[in-house]
Amino acid sequence: MSKSARTRARNQQRHKNLQNRGRSSRARNRKNALIKREVPWGGIVFFTVIGVVSAVAIAFAFLQTRGPSAAEAAISGVVEKEGLSREHTTGAVEYDTAPPMGGAHDPVWQNCDGRVYDRPLRDENAVHSLEHGAVWVTYRPGLAGDQLDRLKDKVDGTDYTMLSPYPGQDAPIALTAWGRQLMLQDASDARIDAFLRAYVKGPQTPEPGAACDGAKDTP
Repeated sequence: MSKSARTRARNQQRHKNLQNRGRSSRARNRKNALIKREVPWGGIVFFTVIGVVSAVAIAFAFLQTRGPSAAEAAISGVVEKEGLSREHTTGAVEYDTAPPMGGAHDPVWQNCDGRVYDRPLRDENAVHSLEHGAVWVTYRPGLAGDQLDRLKDKVDGTDYTMLSPYPGQDAPIALTAWGRQLMLQDASDARIDAFLRAYVKGPQTPEPGAACDGAKDTP
């Protein structure tokens, strides 16, 4: 074979190789485009979001139905009451504990944004505050001044709490949340802080975080 013939053959082979590479490249591009069209990205994103939302809802439901938290379980002496009515009434309600732990109550709540009251509160308004997640700290009139000052320091400026005298209660000091109550003898008792941590907007509260101001501002 002559030199010119060999040169033509090489050029023809080179041209053929370039054509083959071009066809392979076009085939790959068509395949990738087909894959992109076939993958339902919109559906994948939608169902991923649905899955995340469902997982969060299941976790929330679990937390709501689980037993007492470690903080709650560690507080000795707490009395619990379940199945309390949440009906609204403008009339007087006969409660079976003093202070009441919940039940039917006035449509207007007592302001409980760290309020210190120097006179007894109306039970029916205070109970509405408990429904919103407040802890009601009460003391028997005649409590020593240093004891009362300790209670004021706990409540003053602490959101979702209120302090007031409560004539006739069984112990010098009582802490009450919706469905929970602790009677104490001394304002230095460490269980006061534990109770506040566990029950200010606690898990047993029917409407945790609902308004605690803008309503009844006087005893």
